[in-house]
Amino acid sequence: MDQLRLLALDEQDLNVISAHVQDALMKVRDLQYLPGTQRFALVMNRFAWENKPGFLRKNNERRQSVLHFDRVLAARATGVPRDKPDEVLSLLAVNYVATDAPAGIVELVFSGGAIIILEVECLEARLADTGSTWQASSRPIHKV
Repeated sequence: MDQLRLLALDEQDLNVISAHVQDALMKVRDLQYLPGTQRFALVMNRFAWENKPGFLRKNNERRQSVLHFDRVLAARATGVPRDKPDEVLSLLAVNYVATDAPAGIVELVFSGGAIIILEVECLEARLADTGSTWQASSRPIHKV
């Protein structure tokens, strides 16, 4: 599969990105807010949910990816152990709520109750695979 590159400019677009980054793993040190450039970036190892079983296709694959948001006015976190830079976080979902369109709030929801809230001038997000790919030891399981 070619490297994934997605752009989100509205809530529906972001839902597609959210599906692709569900169960992505990253360390706390890989979360960066750059107020000077109004950017928030996450370097992650995402599970390649788009891979389907088939001949010569790896079912359980992870890819190194970057997700970044532009036009970020403010960022705050709850439950993110900033004093533990090697702590691993698992991303569950990325949500968007318009407040005063086109402005809104982006929520990055992690397992264990951690949440990052981004206040954005407008929604502008990009997800890009960066090249590294490897076989994952298992497929994430969600109990409902």
